[in-house]
Amino acid sequence: MQLSKHEPNDEARPFAELRGLHVQQKRAYLRDHLERVEWSRERIDAERRLRLRELLRIACERSAFHRARLAGIRVDRLEERDLARLPPMTKADVMGHFDAIVTDPRLSRETVEAHLASLGEEPRYLPGGFQAIASGGSSGVRGVYVYDWDAWRTCYLGWIRYLVRDLGGRPFTMAAVTAGRAIHVSRALLQTFSDPEEIAVRSLPVTWPVDRIVEGLNQLQPDAFGGYPSALPALVLAAQDGRLKIRPRRVITGGEPLLPEIRAAAEETWGVPVANWWLCSEGGPMGLGCGVGAGMHLAEDLVIVEPVDAAGQPVPPGTRSAKLYLTNLYNTAMPLIRYELTDEVTLLDEPCPCGSAHRRVADVQGRLDDGFVYGSVTVHPHLFRSVLGSERAIVEYQVSQTARGAAVAVRGGPVDASRLERRLEAELERLGVPRAEVSIRVVERLERQDIGKLKRFLPLAN
Repeated sequence: MQLSKHEPNDEARPFAELRGLHVQQKRAYLRDHLERVEWSRERIDAERRLRLRELLRIACERSAFHRARLAGIRVDRLEERDLARLPPMTKADVMGHFDAIVTDPRLSRETVEAHLASLGEEPRYLPGGFQAIASGGSSGVRGVYVYDWDAWRTCYLGWIRYLVRDLGGRPFTMAAVTAGRAIHVSRALLQTFSDPEEIAVRSLPVTWPVDRIVEGLNQLQPDAFGGYPSALPALVLAAQDGRLKIRPRRVITGGEPLLPEIRAAAEETWGVPVANWWLCSEGGPMGLGCGVGAGMHLAEDLVIVEPVDAAGQPVPPGTRSAKLYLTNLYNTAMPLIRYELTDEVTLLDEPCPCGSAHRRVADVQGRLDDGFVYGSVTVHPHLFRSVLGSERAIVEYQVSQTARGAAVAVRGGPVDASRLERRLEAELERLGVPRAEVSIRVVERLERQDIGKLKRFLPLAN
């Protein structure tokens, strides 16, 4: 199916009406994405070449940043192997040159930041049908991104297609233990495209108390449910002691590293495969576990992933990368071409038993952020991420647990520290932390470990 622009031409239409139009178009394109899962290697490679050249053409024509960056390069003849000739771009480039990178004059960092600051639990469209999201990321550095109308639909379909294929007939229900605010890609996507005729989705904020999440899952009785790996152990315990009474056909995780012991405990508890999903704000569906073979299938028709070492040189299959370069082939509103991500991935060479020709990577490496425990109350790191990630002035942050709350160091500014302190204190008290106390200070740099990595969440020592 040839992709075409379906941007809504009436910007005054209410969100529900625009969402309904988006859902209708999503239904029309679902078959195309199910077919893409079964594409041959030759068909995938042809699509990548076509989309790469089209992306580069649009970037040169409409983005001042990329026009200068790609000067002198014949983008109409460029092959994927030639990407190594291009310098990588970083999150600092995106945040520092936002207005020069985006390809539509209706977009500006000022407009997008104001839109993000106004969002609560529900997403909304920017004029022109754009969607905006923010990310703190594993590095703790804040980023802001926009998707055009077609790209937002593609992002969702590229994410959900393996689940639809594997569960077979529709409709089915899905519960997602995700971020609490619509500035996060997972929450915003699922809220936009929840569809009782195909996949009805209910989002349960990971920042809720565990008993409330359990109650929501028991009420919904989902065919599939997913969430952050760090949220699974508490749900496994709730299922083992009889509080959580669900019988899912698939369990999905994403957003954090999936540790082997968490996967094993979930599969033993519910007797179904755990499919790990790798989704990021910049690229959307990067890798999707199919529930059959190990690792995750790269969404190779939608993104180009270049695993590299610390010096930026390609690493072979079987070798863990130090980072990677991402080229998002489907989002022309904000061209990300060889965009640096700090995820460590290992390409797998073997074909998958499920039959898909999309190459695979092993589960993304790393460690889980630690939750903060206050007596009998456990606070998920996303409580802090959701608040701090929505603040434009905060570039980077680090949260240290205290006896009754947290001490937060932020880089950037100026920030309204008192307002943020009150907001975080209210969120902690809502979860059951009595008389919470939060302090925020602006610093020149954040403390890193000896190996140079930033540990964003520092719990109290036992």
